[in-house]
Parts: sequence; C-alpha cells; structure tokens
Amino acid sequence: MDMSTPAAPTTIVMERPPVAFGPVRRAGLVHFRLWAPNLAEVSLAIEGRDPVPMEGGDDGWFTLTTAAPDGCRYRFLLSDGTLVPDPASRFQPEDVHGPSEVVPQDIFGWSDHRWRGVSWNEAVIYELHFGTFTPEGTFRAAAAKLPYLKSLGVTVIEIMPIGDFPGRWSWGYDGVLLFAPDSRYGRPDDLKFFVDRAHALGLAVLLDVVYNHFGPDGNYLPLLAPAHTDRYATPWGEAIDYGPRETTSMRDLVLANVRMWIGEFHLDGLRIDAAHEIRDVDPGHILEDIAEAARAAGGDRKIHLVLESARLEPDRIPPVGGFTAQWNDDLHHALHAAATGETDRDYADYAGRPDILARALAEGVLSCDEAAPAVSPPQVAFVSFLQNHDQIGNRAHGERIGMLAPPAAVRAATAAFLLAPQIPMLFQGEEWAATAPFPFFSDLAPAFVSAVREGRIAAFAVDPGDLLDPFAPATFEAARLDWSEQSLRHHARLLDWHRAILRVRRREIAPLVAGIRGAGHWQVDDGVIRIAWQGEARDLMLTLNLAPRQAPLPAPLTGKPIWREGRAANGLCSPWFVAWSVRRRER
Repeated sequence: MDMSTPAAPTTIVMERPPVAFGPVRRAGLVHFRLWAPNLAEVSLAIEGRDPVPMEGGDDGWFTLTTAAPDGCRYRFLLSDGTLVPDPASRFQPEDVHGPSEVVPQDIFGWSDHRWRGVSWNEAVIYELHFGTFTPEGTFRAAAAKLPYLKSLGVTVIEIMPIGDFPGRWSWGYDGVLLFAPDSRYGRPDDLKFFVDRAHALGLAVLLDVVYNHFGPDGNYLPLLAPAHTDRYATPWGEAIDYGPRETTSMRDLVLANVRMWIGEFHLDGLRIDAAHEIRDVDPGHILEDIAEAARAAGGDRKIHLVLESARLEPDRIPPVGGFTAQWNDDLHHALHAAATGETDRDYADYAGRPDILARALAEGVLSCDEAAPAVSPPQVAFVSFLQNHDQIGNRAHGERIGMLAPPAAVRAATAAFLLAPQIPMLFQGEEWAATAPFPFFSDLAPAFVSAVREGRIAAFAVDPGDLLDPFAPATFEAARLDWSEQSLRHHARLLDWHRAILRVRRREIAPLVAGIRGAGHWQVDDGVIRIAWQGEARDLMLTLNLAPRQAPLPAPLTGKPIWREGRAANGLCSPWFVAWSVRRRER
C-alpha cells in the first residue's frame, strides 16, 4: 500500500470559484488587481509614469488593465500618499518596501512533464536554508548540489520559507510577501530551475510556508484589508483573520498562494509552520481548504502535506485526514535528552525517561488535547529527526548536537530514527557533522532590533554578552556550511556512514513500512528499549540502549540483522547500543 496519498477527508464544497491575486498578462496588456476593501480609492503607480486611478468595485477589488512590459516596476498609491508593493507581488527586486516587478508568465522551459512525484513510503527528507546551504546562498548554487543529495540517499528536499522577507538575511519566518521568492536567493525562474533539476534527479521538493502570522516589518496588508484579528494572538504577533467563506478574505489569498506554489512552481507539497496557531472559526477549517487546494493544483502528481503542530492532529493525518504527516517533536526531545544528558527547557520532561523515548519511537506524537484516536495513525504519518532548524537555532549559540554529545551517542540516536518506520529528516550538513552552528539570525529594521534581542535574552535566561546577536553579520556568516569539511577524515567517515545506512533504509525499510498499520509494541527493561512493529509479511525489531552504561539485554536478539551500533555479548549490550533486525512472520 502506498501511503503517499492520505484518505480523502470530508471536504467543504467551495461556493465560489478560486480567487486570483496579482497581475495577469492578457493579449499583450497587464490586468492589475488589488484587494483593498479598507480603501475608497487607489492608483496604480508604474515607475516612469504618472499614477493612474484604478476602478473600484463593491467587492473591495480595484482593477486596471494597461500596457506594461515585463520587468517594469510598480506600486499602489493610497490616498494619503503611501506607496505600497503588491501583496501578491511575484518579485521584489528592492526588498519588501520597494516596488513590485511584472515578471514573465508561463515561459520557463519545464522538462518535468513526466514527473509524478515520490512515494511517501520512500521519503528521506533533507531540510535546507538557501541562504546558508552554499557559499553563494542562491537557488542556482543549491541546484548544483542536488546530485550530491541524490547520492546521499535523499528523496525529498524541504526548503525553509522563501516568501520575501525584510533585510539581507532571515530564517524566512518573518516573511511578508507570500508570493515573491526572496530576491536574495535569485529570480523566480531560478527557483523553477532548482525544482526542475530536482525532478530530473528523482527528488521531490517541499516548501515550508507560514500561514499563522506575518513578519512585523513590511506588512502593508492591514492598510488594505481585514488581514488580522484580535480574537486571539500568536507568539509572534497578530493572528491572521481567515474571515467568512462567503466573501473575499485572507482565506482566498492563502489558497491562491498554495495554488501558485504547487501549480506554477511545480512544488511537490508544503510543510505548514505552527499549524496549531492557525485559528479559524469557520466550520470548514482553512487547513482543510489548503489540503484540498494543494491536491487539486497538483493534478496527478503525488502531493505531500506536512504539519508542524504542538499537539497530535489525529483528524488531519492518515488514516482519516487530508495531510500526509506531522513532525514528531516528542521523539526529537527524547533522543536529544538521552544523547546529551540535558534536562532544561524542552528536555525536562524527557530526561531519564526511556519509556517516553520508546513510546515516541513506537507510536509517534504523544500529546493530544482529546481522547486517543480510535484508529492509530500509520507510522509514516510522522516525520522524525534528531536536528532541524528550530531545535538547533533555538539555543543561545545555535549548537548542533555534535557539539553537545559524544559521537557514539549521536550515531546511536541517528541510527534509531533513520531506520524507524517513521519518515526520517536530516538537517543540512548533519550527514557529515558540520561544525557550522545554525543560530537565529535576522535583519529587521532598527525599530525591531531591541525587542528581538530582549526576547532572545529572556528566552534563554542568559547574560546579553553570552548570546549571539541575531543582527550581527557574523552570526549569519557563521551559519554557512563549510563544504571543505567533507574532505577531513572524521567528516568523510560520517558521510559514508550516512550513505550506508540510507542504503539500508531504501533496501530494507522502505518496502516494509507500507505494511505497518499502527504503533509498535514496546517494552523497557533496565533502561533497554525493545520495539516490534508488525508488518504484512515481516516484522521490524529494535533493541536500543541510549545510555552511557552497559545494560543487560532483555532477551536474545532475533531475526535477520540489518544494522548495529555498539556491541552485545554475554547477555549484555554496550553503551549507545542499537540493533535493528527484520523477521518473517509465520503464517
């Protein structure tokens, strides 16, 4: 069974056709559109021309059709003299406060006409940040690294947010123009080139999108339309108001953005940031609409939709929901606490708890506001990891786990999640133990600097002098991967280790996971974890000792061994011991 397409949920029938945002070329002219129900009048200001009043309608839309060559720059002039970029701009050559650019449409020479995507059972995800993945920090430079990712054993690339953000560098979560790939990374066609090249190599591409808030610098939407609501707030500022379904609202803007990424840029899916902070009072939640819009835009391609959520989302992931999977933070916290011995902040409830680690490996996400789901989600409905941008960057110095734990502990924890039936994800450079940290960096306007710095100091309870300054150029530069490290013996050996274990996953685990319907059966004896997952024809078994001490094995190891870290002899296993095996089921 292919778990790449979840069971279709009960969907809401859209009462209105999809709403389009942004300029559209028609018969040599450009049809400009702006949704601005807060305003009584708006003019189109194309650079080099006098502003021209736009025609307004009762529905809050302003329109104007005129001659405009590709490459011309424009903004909208409000009655108070304010010039604002197009909220649906496709390109911002002068950053978020500058003019928008009319870009050519439908001229990119796609070569992926036969591409149908990657089966989710075969997914091995690699998260990357375009600005720090290569020395150049561009879409084109990242495309040159795609053959390397293919050789590593990656099948799915997850790119951190690229919607235009303020300043020279950012993680991307303070973006304000959802439709415009940030100009620091290249032009829109450069991103299309990256996706097209990935597909040629058999790699799928997912985009991390932020639909729970906008960044504080450069968000002009509140001047134009009811973009936010005070009914609730997010940790990052005002929440997005998804409004009534009967009229144009932020719901339509976000769904148009989904259709653009999947349709125009041929992306293979989305990762939804902090889905628990996306609130919607409509009976048909915006998340349901996002899933429906993405799959419709993808046609016959395999579209994968991944949630990041602070709680288990049993109604949104398989076997009943329209999303493909959700991130498993519980497993990360348990693995990190075991490997590093850290007991503070996120790890307080996980330290010294092999039972929680066993459950997170065997069952998936543990936290749920409601009663346990009637049907357990399949294991491929969870994405597992030892590192990601959040868990590295949300530290005072952005240290990777290789700087915090013994190498043997890191290998054991890595082997534990890379061969588990959940879908594994690596963070850029993890495969060779990159020494570049990934601290939080930002380049917001000066008005926001003090608040961000003070927030970081409070979050980590550190002296200001002991915190990497998010706004210092050196903080961003430190995060760039040093690819020359791969030639050093320790890094080269670990890279070979990752290639080898991912070959085992492709050969032994990927064919097996489709038959694993639910949670594994687990037990913990004297700190040693044993888990067995039942498949249709074979069972997958794990013995794990993620502790810095020798421990007795609960029972003899059985089945065909497929991977081992550490040693077992005389009924004992070494510290940091992992043994994976498969066993045919008796019929």
